[in-house]
Amino acid sequence: MAEQAGMGEQWRAQFDAQVSFANGGGLRTEGFRLDVPGQEITDDDLAALFVRHLGLLMVAEVRISAKTMIREPHKGGRAVATAGGGRRLVELSHVISDGMGTLPGWPGPRITDWLTYAASRERYAPGTEFHVARIDMIANTGTYVDTPAHRWAGREDLTGVSLDRLADLPGVVVRVPADTRAVDRLMLAPYEVAGRAVLLHSGWDAHFGTARYGAPEAPYLSEDGAQALVDAGAALVGIDSINIDDMGPASAGVRPAHSILLAAGIPVVEHLTGLDALPPTGFRFTAAPPMVAGMGTFPVRAFAVVEGAAA
Repeated sequence: MAEQAGMGEQWRAQFDAQVSFANGGGLRTEGFRLDVPGQEITDDDLAALFVRHLGLLMVAEVRISAKTMIREPHKGGRAVATAGGGRRLVELSHVISDGMGTLPGWPGPRITDWLTYAASRERYAPGTEFHVARIDMIANTGTYVDTPAHRWAGREDLTGVSLDRLADLPGVVVRVPADTRAVDRLMLAPYEVAGRAVLLHSGWDAHFGTARYGAPEAPYLSEDGAQALVDAGAALVGIDSINIDDMGPASAGVRPAHSILLAAGIPVVEHLTGLDALPPTGFRFTAAPPMVAGMGTFPVRAFAVVEGAAA
């Protein structure tokens, strides 16, 4: 797959597929569309991606026909920075600004001057000046990571979670269909998640900073979906919605996804953004917080390195 999707664009394949199963029977699709890593994907690679996407078992043969490649702009794609060696960096964090809102009813950060340029001139030689800012905020601000201590007393806090659970993780993006609320076990079944950062892309980040962001219909990870990720050995789970759990009235404050994932030592990253700029796989994910003792949650600079991307 020599050519990768360009900056802010996504390649999609449209094709017909004839599937034969080893235990008998078959399946035929027409005009099926699937996001792919690049324009030059072979029929064999497309067939493998198709089988994984649908979670098909005991497949003997897949015949691809009428294949058409479609190049589409990402919806609301964020800017990326080009890194060396044919890689690109993708920003996945919200900007933290004075007074911004993250969770409805929770206080926003206050960013002020502790030392201004003017005041600093009294401390240093002529022509030398510095600025030192101060931020007062709750831990759940902007894009942040939850560690086990956020949910479970006595478990690992920000100092206790190792970097190999937060940085340079192979990633996989789970595209959540429009108007879908619960990401369940069945939706996750086609994906290989062992040892990976599993990022749930719902597109709900488009509402960040508005009243709609905290609406009851915000997408979330279901209880059986969370257990499926634990059973499959996911390393980290992230979502571009307001919460990894259902915040609707029917949830009654129960938080099964947090409880299950954090009990298993799997960090959770909430309020991601820009996941539409990532390919389904083939990237490395980082969301590392500072090592603050006694805290279970803290903002992160989440980003991805897309390997082998065109500059």
